[in-house]
Amino acid sequence: MLKLQYSLSSPVAVQNPNHSLSSKARVFSTNSFGFAPNSTSFGKRRLNLKCRQSEYFEQQRLTSPTPPSSAASAAQSPAGATAVPARFYVGHSIYKGKAALTVEPKAPEFTALDSGAFKMSREGFVLLQFAPAAGVRVYDWSRKQVFSLSVTEIGSIVSLGARESCEFFHDPFKGKSEEGKVRKVLKVEPLPDGSGRFFNLSVQNKLINLDENIYIPVTRAEFAVLNSAFNYILPYLIGWHAYANSIKPEDMSRVNNATPRYGGDFEWSR
Repeated sequence: MLKLQYSLSSPVAVQNPNHSLSSKARVFSTNSFGFAPNSTSFGKRRLNLKCRQSEYFEQQRLTSPTPPSSAASAAQSPAGATAVPARFYVGHSIYKGKAALTVEPKAPEFTALDSGAFKMSREGFVLLQFAPAAGVRVYDWSRKQVFSLSVTEIGSIVSLGARESCEFFHDPFKGKSEEGKVRKVLKVEPLPDGSGRFFNLSVQNKLINLDENIYIPVTRAEFAVLNSAFNYILPYLIGWHAYANSIKPEDMSRVNNATPRYGGDFEWSR
């Protein structure tokens, strides 16, 4: 709170300081009473003027609602944290009596170039995790077996006809000294009654003397959810979303004007 003191030799009229918060308080002197300004009949009067402007703004700050954008930012960003892109982990699970199946997308990998651009170094994939049941609605994830679906294998699954099936073979050590010691086979087949699909994962691991077979029935509705998720995520797994987000019409126009032969090796430019 600000306190101002003025020594006056005549009556004063003080303008209301709250009339304008952006202007200074003003003090006016008047001789309307008909006495000399330097008359000694009136002693010096001390006037205390209190400015409550700071209290006003403090009340406004406490009572004003927080803007939605500020509230959202405060909720998403911890105190003292720097602006870092949020990361999200997602998955979809199917639970049945003898096994559980979890499906998780894995993003592609990019390598930075000297020019400042990025080039995809590895396509994304969808990770399937099979866990056998250890009881009623209880699953032993310590014994889980995994299978990574490539984009081509995903395409095979989503394009299956009503009575069609597909089979994929993986050797994690292909091209290495342990090649042939681990064999994984995933089969996706229609159920005999046509009510869905049958996912069967067979794993033979000679390194640890393991031979396990995990299967899980998937209903038509559950398979439709998987197909929809696969179709949606497929362009992201091959990195096309990153390329699409980087397209700027003004940049492309600038490149074309600066390099008249740009695109000269394209089929339609020949």
